[in-house]
Amino acid sequence: MSLTIGIVAGEASGDRLGAGLMRALSRRLDGVRFVGVGGEAMRSAGLESLANMEALAVNGFTDPLVKLPALARLLFGLRRRLLAERPAAFIGVDFNVFNLLLEGQLKRSGVPTVHYVSPSVYAWRRGRARRLGRSANLLLALFPFEPAYYQSTGLKVAFVGHPLADSIGLDDGGEAGRSAARSILGIVEEQRVIALLPGSRFGEIKQHLEVFLDAACLLVERLGSTVFLIPCVRPDFMPHLERAAQARPGLEIRICQGDARQALVACDGAIVKSGTGTLEAMLLRRPMVVAYRLGPLSYTLARLLVRTEFVALPNLLAGRELVPERLQGDATARKLADALPIQLDKPALQAETVQAFSMLHLELRRDANERAADAVMELLGDALGQK
Repeated sequence: MSLTIGIVAGEASGDRLGAGLMRALSRRLDGVRFVGVGGEAMRSAGLESLANMEALAVNGFTDPLVKLPALARLLFGLRRRLLAERPAAFIGVDFNVFNLLLEGQLKRSGVPTVHYVSPSVYAWRRGRARRLGRSANLLLALFPFEPAYYQSTGLKVAFVGHPLADSIGLDDGGEAGRSAARSILGIVEEQRVIALLPGSRFGEIKQHLEVFLDAACLLVERLGSTVFLIPCVRPDFMPHLERAAQARPGLEIRICQGDARQALVACDGAIVKSGTGTLEAMLLRRPMVVAYRLGPLSYTLARLLVRTEFVALPNLLAGRELVPERLQGDATARKLADALPIQLDKPALQAETVQAFSMLHLELRRDANERAADAVMELLGDALGQK
């Protein structure tokens, strides 16, 4: 008997996570169908799409309020269509507010539910741990410190590791990889290269790109000739990136099509918007400075809610400051340009940081897709055994 599994991701990082889990489940379940919402990666893995993932795109605190009516219509429409499919289980991949609402509704209708990626309960709104326990039967956690936050909820939590740590080899950021990436990009071996990662969503790019480019101008004054690489994760972002680059004719800027991997492998160091890009830079052992900016209202709300000392994933994983963070008012061109050369030009500091990065890489390298699929299979077995 073939099974149908519902699955919803709301952004690019979730799309990649969902696709990896779908492929691992397909190897275990002959003829399994996946229905829901995802991007190109999940569709390539076999998703039957019920809505466009772009309809879910939101950023910051205020954007969801503006889009609330459309998101509510989509939520109830997906619930109705998913229940009509009679899924054996539902998996919400990240995209916490929307997916937790959907999971709760489906769970109350008798569908076993999985939440893939823990909300940042260690940072803010710790009451969400209890809410997640009411919405999901199983949580798949990416990081080793997360299960402890759910001990009092009765929720089953499986630490599966992070797929990025599996997909990036322990030596991928070494000299051979760097040389190959530079050759593809037409950059000579001796050239100084800095990657600028302003974000994967347009709202993030608007908040970070200009200040990153202003920092690049200051870095050229300090470091001399430098090539700056900017990843373009979506073709429709290209005109905006090109206009910003053309406005600074004194900078040598290359815009790289696709995700951040090639730019990070090719670079000597990076300025990175806080998020998954910091994890990828860590796994490739790249010196970095982490920045994060929000709109004034969103930042005011965040300051009231956030309870963590750090925001950058390398620092959260280490429990100490491995990489400098420059947030909101401190995320200025001058402060970013001041911080990065310290990371680049102190060999002892680099060696210590690289060693810490390597240990964290090993801790996260757990064959995450397979572990996640094993946990879902156990849930499916329990659910099917009760029918």
